[in-house]
Amino acid sequence: MKRLHGMELFAEVAKAHSFSRAAAALGVPASTVSRQVAELERSVGLRLLNRSTRRVELTEAGRLYFERCRRIVAEAEVAHEELRGELEVPSGPLRIQVGTAYGMDALLPALAAFGQRYPGVHFHLSLTSGTGGGRAPQACDVSVRFGDLPDSSLVARRLGTIRARLYASPDYLAARGAPGSPADLARHDRIGLRTGGGQTAPWPLQRCADRFLADFPPRYCVDDAGMAEKLAVLGGGIAALGGDMRRRQRAGELALVLPDWSLPPVEVHAVTDTRLLPAKTRRFIDFLADYLDGSASCAWPETAVEDAGAGARSKG
Repeated sequence: MKRLHGMELFAEVAKAHSFSRAAAALGVPASTVSRQVAELERSVGLRLLNRSTRRVELTEAGRLYFERCRRIVAEAEVAHEELRGELEVPSGPLRIQVGTAYGMDALLPALAAFGQRYPGVHFHLSLTSGTGGGRAPQACDVSVRFGDLPDSSLVARRLGTIRARLYASPDYLAARGAPGSPADLARHDRIGLRTGGGQTAPWPLQRCADRFLADFPPRYCVDDAGMAEKLAVLGGGIAALGGDMRRRQRAGELALVLPDWSLPPVEVHAVTDTRLLPAKTRRFIDFLADYLDGSASCAWPETAVEDAGAGARSKG
């Protein structure tokens, strides 16, 4: 294992907001992390972290120091990989943020497949509300964002598109009848997903050049895609679901509703704060792009568009 220096340990603590989580990610004792970060603070003559029993936060000086040193740490990590010959076999911690709970549900198969291909990589997954306003999340190596992205100094790679389709249980459709047109949805129970503002978004359905805004009051309002899927399986109504539902369909748990109609495609981006990426991060981004490109059935809830503000486009 390579020797870890104070700057590198500090950067890991700043990302994880925890000495213990940073130690676990790096595979070193927490006492070592605490001691070397304290030595770094003494050497610069400033307190970089505010410590509490629950969380570690950056001071103003620590925030400025972290902004400068994280790129230095990234360059050092790439250099270490080249010297150790690890470019072909990525390893180590990979911190991934996904902008919505819906995204985590849809991307979990890709994460599992990547983990099987590269057993030396271990994952730290988290969700974010997507209200970052274009800033790079500090606690991750790559952030997966959905929808159009505003311009910023961050680096974004387009991975592909995903979309949502309508599903209900066969028992529900047998009891209530399958809608023959989008207008028929008015007499059905809609399972709606709440947006970040607390409202339930309508379904902007499309079929080639045809458009229909299904803005009927939902019977169920939920803020988690897994809950919407479960309600649909239990016969609660019709839901717009992303991800691969073929397993549910084969098991007779869900059936497509209005199969010629879907929600608009939503673009997916991988966002980082630098182009100089460790091998594990580059391999993961490439893997996601291949996965989305080859997953024609991948679909997405319409409310993911609201998360667009958390990412950023690449300039150049």
